[in-house]
Amino acid sequence: MLNWLFRRDDSKRKAADLYGAVVALARRPALYEGIGIADTPEGRYEALVLYLFLVLERMKVEGAQANLQSQALLEAFVTDMDDNMREMGVGDLSVPRKVKKAAAAFYDRADVYRAAIASGPEDLAVQLGRLVPARAGQDLDASALARDVLEQVERLAGIPLDTIVDGR
Repeated sequence: MLNWLFRRDDSKRKAADLYGAVVALARRPALYEGIGIADTPEGRYEALVLYLFLVLERMKVEGAQANLQSQALLEAFVTDMDDNMREMGVGDLSVPRKVKKAAAAFYDRADVYRAAIASGPEDLAVQLGRLVPARAGQDLDASALARDVLEQVERLAGIPLDTIVDGR
């Protein structure tokens, strides 16, 4: 009778594992040291949004089978944004508004990235150069970041959904 409750808990656990894997993907040192993404809250946010988008796009091709897990992954993202803002000292009354803004920015970026990936590496590099902040005193290597993004798209396409959902 309460099977739906246990499925929901399992979905949240898997989403937390998958979200951890996405964070690890977005926090690879090569992105910051080599490519030049700013290692700041803004730079880390943009990298996280970019790689979260890629995983969600991969899950989208699975259709209804992945919808519940995609929703749980987005909930993990929103919860993380809330937690991080509170840790950074954002006032309790401002947090919901700022989390809503961060979530809305995710959807805006997703539209841009979806179109740019479809347009090709040059357009993707232009959009990444426009959206992702560079380290102080260094130019962002947007072409290298675009190559990494396209490599991740290809890599994710070859991973079975169950493996992705399990956060591996």
